[in-house]
Amino acid sequence: MEKLSLQNPLFATYVVAATLMILKAVGMSWLTVVRMMQAKGGFRSPEDIRKTALNPEPSPKQLEPNERVERIRRIHLNELENVPFFLVAGFLFILTEPSLLLARALLYGYVVSRFLHFAAYVSAQTHDMRATLWTVGSLILIFMTCWTLLAALGY
Repeated sequence: MEKLSLQNPLFATYVVAATLMILKAVGMSWLTVVRMMQAKGGFRSPEDIRKTALNPEPSPKQLEPNERVERIRRIHLNELENVPFFLVAGFLFILTEPSLLLARALLYGYVVSRFLHFAAYVSAQTHDMRATLWTVGSLILIFMTCWTLLAALGY
């Protein structure tokens, strides 16, 4: 069985986790748009307040920050700061051929931590809660990266 085949359970596990993280990150863009349309504001660029079919009553106030829109933007930025590291670290990790149980625990554990982080952030939980959930994912990334480094060094 080839390492990079969906017939390989390790690679398939990575593909599921990576796909969920990509869809979540892309979904944040859509959620930002939904929030801007609901608020009829939170726009960033001057051309956004031109009269169009989607903005029939433009106003300069639409360029003012809107907390509901900005919260989603902050969540999206957090995704963009974290998910690329996961995609690379997870891919390299599965190339070391860890046990399937370990791979699933770490890869799916990361996915769960990020979805819980999103839920905590979108529902305005405390920084301590968000930080705890972020830390779980970060420690998973560190573990996978160190595991991969040690494997590459022959340990």
